[in-house]
Amino acid sequence: MFSMAELDEAAALVHAAFPPTAAYAWPLLAARAGCEVWVKHENHTPTGAFKVRGGLTYFDRLRARGAVVRGVVSATRGNHGQSLAYAGARAGVAVTIVVPHANSAEKNAAMRAFGATLVEHGSDFDEARAHAQALAERDGLRFAPSFHADLVVGVATWAYELFRAAPPLDALYVPIGLGSGIAGAIRTRDLLGLATEIVGVQSTGAPAYALSFAAGHVVETNRADTKADGMATRQPDGGALAIIRQGAARVVTVDDDEVAAAIRAYWTDTHNLAEGAGAAPLAALLQERDRQAGRRVGVVLCGGNIDLALFRSWVLA
Repeated sequence: MFSMAELDEAAALVHAAFPPTAAYAWPLLAARAGCEVWVKHENHTPTGAFKVRGGLTYFDRLRARGAVVRGVVSATRGNHGQSLAYAGARAGVAVTIVVPHANSAEKNAAMRAFGATLVEHGSDFDEARAHAQALAERDGLRFAPSFHADLVVGVATWAYELFRAAPPLDALYVPIGLGSGIAGAIRTRDLLGLATEIVGVQSTGAPAYALSFAAGHVVETNRADTKADGMATRQPDGGALAIIRQGAARVVTVDDDEVAAAIRAYWTDTHNLAEGAGAAPLAALLQERDRQAGRRVGVVLCGGNIDLALFRSWVLA
């Protein structure tokens, strides 16, 4: 994992592209949750999600190592792909992104707008990822995984900003897709010597990390059945799991109804729009309302990229 010096370097790199995002304690959320709630607004980055931080460090480290690449290919449900497209365009490197069929139309459009070549393949993220790896082999491209040390150190800068901006937090809820967000938060907390309890959040319909956390080893699932596409993964990363098992207090699962309620709460209480994975930490906090009563708790609104059609059919239904 990264050092304090590497984290500082990553923060400087990220802040050359965009300023730190806001962290606010919202009073209506506090009334709803029964505790002081600090929201880290990663929905306010240039791509509308925290993943862009990792894309910037990934391409910068390729440059620093003198790597010569014909192009980069990866798989995504949206935010990782936007991150690579955004950072690749800044670095002058062609980016190909594989998405599953029926992926978010608006995230697909955003990736193309940032300059990525989009390929549709498979029924879910894990099938898209296998195809991206095959393309890398066939076309001589560099495969960029969703969990990688060069990504994690950049993504971790959201937690670095939050821990420095907010008063000491008793707990912090972080969603888990493949694990870069929570792994970076755990390492940053430890580097800063803080006692904050970090709680992972998954969907009940895509609980691979929750099952793996409980079992003590990687447990794959056959399906990832959730509208919160940022958490819709079936195959945990072993390295990420090791960090989560060592540094997280627990992994909480929330269903799509709870996530929809949290999206509505963000809109009514803060007038911010959250995507499913972005609202999942708040959903978990509300589920554990009694456990966190009277404490100071952080939640990361890790992205706001939700399709209008999905918002209407899921959240407003």
